[in-house]
Amino acid sequence: MVEPLDLDEENSPEYLEVIFRTGRLGYYQNTSQLPLKPDDLIIVEVDRGEDIAQVIHLSVSDEEVLAQIPQTPNPFKIKRIATEEDIEKLRHLPDEEKKAAQIFAEILKRYSFEMKLIDTVYQFDGNKITFFFTAEGRIDFRVFVRELANVFRTRIELHQTTGRDEARRMGGFGMCGLSYCCGNFLKHFNQVTIKMARDQNLAGNLAKISGPCGRLLCCLNFEEDFYMEEGKLLPVPGTCVEYQGIKMYVLKTDPLKKNILLSDDDENITELDLETFLTLKILSSPDLELC
Repeated sequence: MVEPLDLDEENSPEYLEVIFRTGRLGYYQNTSQLPLKPDDLIIVEVDRGEDIAQVIHLSVSDEEVLAQIPQTPNPFKIKRIATEEDIEKLRHLPDEEKKAAQIFAEILKRYSFEMKLIDTVYQFDGNKITFFFTAEGRIDFRVFVRELANVFRTRIELHQTTGRDEARRMGGFGMCGLSYCCGNFLKHFNQVTIKMARDQNLAGNLAKISGPCGRLLCCLNFEEDFYMEEGKLLPVPGTCVEYQGIKMYVLKTDPLKKNILLSDDDENITELDLETFLTLKILSSPDLELC
């Protein structure tokens, strides 16, 4: 969850958007007017103690924040800009997290359920450890958590991740040759639907348009607006036209090339550009009677 907010104060400053080492987003007001800039590391108050976060946006309006999370009081503040001592401590955290992951794996061997540990993240002040894992279905790990708490002597949080979360945490490269969008710049997962694949003429082979997470590629969402806008210029599939004295139907359109595929009753295919298609006589459309 992201940090709770107080949006009731009049004339309150805009919010900073920060990201924690767990990947969680938070929103804070810079009431102390610290000289912050993007990518700065800061120490902030959290639910149980202090944590370190990175500034990713300096000016987020109330409306933008409310679009992400509900309106609730925010008692948390920015403590300070991270010092050299803080940064030095941060450098050693991965070693501590690696040790914690090894202990986790050893304790897990004594339990019957199966889970795959993806990531281990200490809260900066050590008051919490979050273990990110994947597993088939839901697991009752209450006894397991109690044992972990007794060993580490701190608050334990087990977070079951989705395929997309795993891909973001593990990282990698997509079929485009670039690093995964979710691990590079994408802050929020937006819904990607099979309709988007159909709009972009990509629904034929789902394996080719699915990422390593097993879900449809996020870039389908990025390009949907373009295809929807360009598609307004093209005929609806099923439209019946007369071409060279033959009755033909619009089988498929290509918004990128602005081409139209026509098919006759014998399934013979003819490809036309949009300019040529617009000169044809329209006999009917899917919204009207069949021709």
